[in-house]
Amino acid sequence: MIERTLFNADHEAFRDSFCRFIDKEIAPYHEAWEEQGYVDRAVWNKAGENGFLCMSLPEAFGGSDADKLYSVVQMEEIARAGFTGIGFGLHSEIVAPYILQYGTEAQKQKYLPKLVSGEMVGAIAMSEPAAGSDLQGVKTTALLQADGSYLINGSKTFITNGWHADLVILVAKTDPAAGAKGTSLFLIEKGTPGFSVGRSLKKHGWRSSDTAELFFDDVRVPQENMLGELNKGFYAVMKNFQHERIMLAAMGVGEAQKALDITLEHVKTRKAFGAPLFEKDVIRDKLARMQTKVALAQNYLHYVAWLDAQGADCIKEVSMLKAN
Repeated sequence: MIERTLFNADHEAFRDSFCRFIDKEIAPYHEAWEEQGYVDRAVWNKAGENGFLCMSLPEAFGGSDADKLYSVVQMEEIARAGFTGIGFGLHSEIVAPYILQYGTEAQKQKYLPKLVSGEMVGAIAMSEPAAGSDLQGVKTTALLQADGSYLINGSKTFITNGWHADLVILVAKTDPAAGAKGTSLFLIEKGTPGFSVGRSLKKHGWRSSDTAELFFDDVRVPQENMLGELNKGFYAVMKNFQHERIMLAAMGVGEAQKALDITLEHVKTRKAFGAPLFEKDVIRDKLARMQTKVALAQNYLHYVAWLDAQGADCIKEVSMLKAN
């Protein structure tokens, strides 16, 4: 691979520390987690104890006030190790930033320290059985009642971290007639009457990824549970997509390199016509082309991640990264 120039010595020290965490707390258990369909809850607590959750949050809420590049390192290494069931990225880089950006001071004080410590696991509930991730097609409703509370009804599916989630950011229609302009966000805690978690979904890939169905049956919450402004949920979600897609790209690049590493190991040991496949020119050519594509993707990822870390508006570059 081309030498990294994006990360400094502190980033690389963090990489080493997190890789040791992977070796000790994830690698020995991942096969069992693949069988049961979700990771053990204890790994979240251990990650929190070691400072590996919500690192970019301000120190006032228990975070490290770290730059966004630490999260890129974390996503790369999880994917490079092949442990796709770990939902730290969604918890730290989607759920926590939503609360930091749009939450009231009371909401921040209540939830952010618990997300940092691993006491709470966070999820965001967007996708629905009929709408997928099309936010304009969301059917879950949160209707204002005479007493000022909101009554929520609907269901969500394919929710990452849904099985363990202690706190869910729910996307719901507060004005069903207004389409996307009638969407709001709500904070729903585990144990809220009417909120239930369905089955842990079985998948062909990412089998240990904690993915579940969520149901909301006459869930009643006060106005204080709204996250952000009324009917502004769609805009909040769209604004955050930029950073989220960079995190997904980091995982994609890490997984691509892992697949290539496995392939390289195979062709060096697999023999055909009396010699390892690696000695065949056609195989070496294909490997070189694949490594070139991975290297180019990684370096463009690092460029876009650098733009994002500088606070730049890089929608075009993120879209190109996603296409790549």
